[in-house]
Amino acid sequence: MRKRLMMLFLVLIIGILPVLSGCGGAQDTTSNQPKESNEPGVEGGTLIIAELSDATQLDPHKGTDIPSANVYHGKIYEGLVAQDENMNVIPALATEWKKVDDLTWEFKLREGVKFHDGTDFTADAVKRTIERVLNPDTASPRASLFKMITEVKVVDDYTVQLVTEYPFAPLLANLSHYSAGIISPKAIDELGDKLGQNPAGTGPFKFKSWSPGAEIVLEKYEEYWGEKAKVNEVVFKVIPEDATRLSMVETGEAHLAEPVQVTEVERVEGSSNMTLHRSDALGIDYIGFNLKKEPFNDVRVRQAINYAVDMDVILEGVYNNIGSKATAPMGPGVWGHNPNLEAYAYDVNKAKELLAEAGYPNGFKTTIWTNDNKARMDLAEVVQSQLKGVGIEAEIKVMEWGSYLEATANGEHDMFVLGWSNMTGDADYNQWFLYHTDAQGNPGNRTFYSNPEVDKLIDAGRKETNPDERLKIYAQAQEIEMKDAPMILVRNDMDLIAVGKGVKGFWMHPSGIMMLSNVTVQ
Repeated sequence: MRKRLMMLFLVLIIGILPVLSGCGGAQDTTSNQPKESNEPGVEGGTLIIAELSDATQLDPHKGTDIPSANVYHGKIYEGLVAQDENMNVIPALATEWKKVDDLTWEFKLREGVKFHDGTDFTADAVKRTIERVLNPDTASPRASLFKMITEVKVVDDYTVQLVTEYPFAPLLANLSHYSAGIISPKAIDELGDKLGQNPAGTGPFKFKSWSPGAEIVLEKYEEYWGEKAKVNEVVFKVIPEDATRLSMVETGEAHLAEPVQVTEVERVEGSSNMTLHRSDALGIDYIGFNLKKEPFNDVRVRQAINYAVDMDVILEGVYNNIGSKATAPMGPGVWGHNPNLEAYAYDVNKAKELLAEAGYPNGFKTTIWTNDNKARMDLAEVVQSQLKGVGIEAEIKVMEWGSYLEATANGEHDMFVLGWSNMTGDADYNQWFLYHTDAQGNPGNRTFYSNPEVDKLIDAGRKETNPDERLKIYAQAQEIEMKDAPMILVRNDMDLIAVGKGVKGFWMHPSGIMMLSNVTVQ
């Protein structure tokens, strides 16, 4: 800990010294797919999870954030398919599937399943769900995952066909995404826009209550079609203070706490009452630029800032070497990652040269926005300090999670700190939502990046069925994105969760989703 604090201090000092002039998913496994349970635990009781942020809403078609998805994905809602811990597609509400032809997929549905509101699960529910996510009136930020579906054919009550406009390689992966959670037709009809506060799915847990800003309670669904959840209730408690979340686990007041800040790793590992769960993730942390605003509409400015940031020092000083240095727009765990790219070198002279070429020889003033996440706030402070070395004065603005998402979706920011969790394991998910023009704003492209050549490559990657050709397409797109530099790529994520000593059966999906159906507590 002392070494990390000293390094962070040195980073802040170095950032203002004149010597510098010489030098940030998916997919879900359903409850019938346990990964591990160790020893048998005692069933029943309440699982309490201390969370940094509250959910924004519980409508899978409106979802854009992990804190919300962690409440409903694989718990309240299930899709036709899911993914296991190795990102393999596995059955969920569909028991089997096949390609009828290049444009048609057929799914056999599980019989005897009921939604939490008592409605029977049939092919009609699949049709209604997909039609809803694609309906412009729904305004789903994830509609593009399914927009290639031109028709949903109900063959019979337990057989459904999805017809696509073109052969679409990532379809099964996209169907494992949280936005493909099947919703009760009755809830769709009766709740409308209020569905986000009154979810009704088929999962092992059903919604019980929500006190905004305080807690969300789920209860065991006794009529669940598969292996029933082990605990009777799950309570997601909103605890903004990092140290308090860990104290709750140490004292037994909570069973899980996340996120664990990198500064708290030694505390958790040294405790006799909790353990640190590390999970390699598919996400990437980044610092984005708002390309709609000057001077970030100039690629030379964006490249200059990339050169001005010493990412090696940041990884040690801010992240305590948790995770790995990002060298491409997608992490190595994502299918389609380009391993031949290199991160921007730390080169202050090059940064100053580019700023001068862009008309900013003395730098400029800007802001760095972030939500109230300690690692992100620390990152913003270090980058703020390092940018002084090239004459850039950056003010830091910290916001609450929901307000932060809304403001960055609206393009109110300058620079901003965020992350992207790949929810499907496929390159299309990163590429479309972070870099395609059509995904600007709330869907994910908060840099408002737009390059027609990149758009064409992303579109081509969606339609190409040959895996080798898809890899070539995504490799080319990533090369262009690195040069265009709409963001500073920080690190490939690792999820850290504090787990109480009486907790068994917990695991974390690579998408960043907590898997709770087999958890027991003592």
